[in-house]
Amino acid sequence: MPTTERLTFESIEAARDRIRDRIYFTPLARAWNLSELTGSRLQLKLENLQITGSFKERGALNKLLTLGPAEREAGVVAASAGNHAQGLALHATRLGIRATIVMPERTPLVKAARTRRYGANVILHGNSYHEAWLRAEEIRQETGAVFVHAFNDLEVMAGQGTIGLELLEQNPTLQNVIVPIGGGGLIAGIGCAIKETNPRIRVIGVEPAACSSMKQALAAGHPTEVDLAPTIADGVAVQKVGDLTYETARQYVDDIVTVSEEDIARAILLLLEEEKVCAEGAGASSLAALLDQNMPDIRGQRTALIICGGNIDINLMSQIIDRGLVRAGRMARLDIMIPDVPGALARLTQIMSLHNANILEIHHDRTFKGALGETDVQLTIETTGFEHIERIAAALLDEGYLIQASMPGLPDA
Repeated sequence: MPTTERLTFESIEAARDRIRDRIYFTPLARAWNLSELTGSRLQLKLENLQITGSFKERGALNKLLTLGPAEREAGVVAASAGNHAQGLALHATRLGIRATIVMPERTPLVKAARTRRYGANVILHGNSYHEAWLRAEEIRQETGAVFVHAFNDLEVMAGQGTIGLELLEQNPTLQNVIVPIGGGGLIAGIGCAIKETNPRIRVIGVEPAACSSMKQALAAGHPTEVDLAPTIADGVAVQKVGDLTYETARQYVDDIVTVSEEDIARAILLLLEEEKVCAEGAGASSLAALLDQNMPDIRGQRTALIICGGNIDINLMSQIIDRGLVRAGRMARLDIMIPDVPGALARLTQIMSLHNANILEIHHDRTFKGALGETDVQLTIETTGFEHIERIAAALLDEGYLIQASMPGLPDA
């Protein structure tokens, strides 16, 4: 990388001075419950508390504040379907700079609406980020607007690096920082800020296994396009990292781990239930790296997790909660055959009551299953764990009920 194309510690310090009065200095909160669960002394850097719910505001604002008068007059343009769009829209509007955001046509309506609400001119174009980016490039050429890249820009990277300076101020004794990676701007900035101050602190990146673009770039020795699979951490689903972010990460990042979709979903639920923190998939991936003993070498150590965003789709959150409850044995579905006679259903529900099972949903079917004179009943119940489910199933079997389908691990009878 040429000298003029290098992220410096001084540029991050300058970014901090620039944006400090316009950006929330987010808390570094002790995660007591998760510390006990993982065996590490965890703190959460809560970037989900920024106005737009993401760290992206920092880099976008720093870039905007470095523009000259002519550039401000020309306005800015970007391609984004997520947090970068909202952060840029908010701060451009506050600074009186015209912002145009090109979003793929399939962008969720709520994200497009929120970006408009923050003051940007939103254009829906194309079926992918790449097609939206091509249109944004056309607008840049046609209007002279400044293109603000989501990650591969030195001023954007410097803005994200201010998180690293805050971490050092909030806890100078940190031993590890775990950072989600998408395009690499966040870990590049934080890595530079941390390592230039205290090289002994480990900077560890985390990517979904479904899109490990930085890990593969470091293995190949250069940024390379990777195949993207669907991931609930859509905020870090980037097909190719930037050349600037790659070079900086190569210099400052100690290790990169990948995490499964199941671990990300579990981390979202754990953050919500144990620490009362709402995190999107990307934000929860830092915790996912510590689940299932993925990183035993940092047990007992002072570790900061970057919760980089909290903009999660409500419907997805609902699915994650329900699936998490099922995996924990706290919600079960029992498929039971009962006689089609008066009082049979009341008898079944009485057994549930006697064993303290809360019925969440009940479906009664006498048409598609069972013989004449029988009725199939599907019960969705709230339970305290797998042992509780087993006790309920045993009680049903003792009463002569036929359980045709139940929770995994419980025998059909």
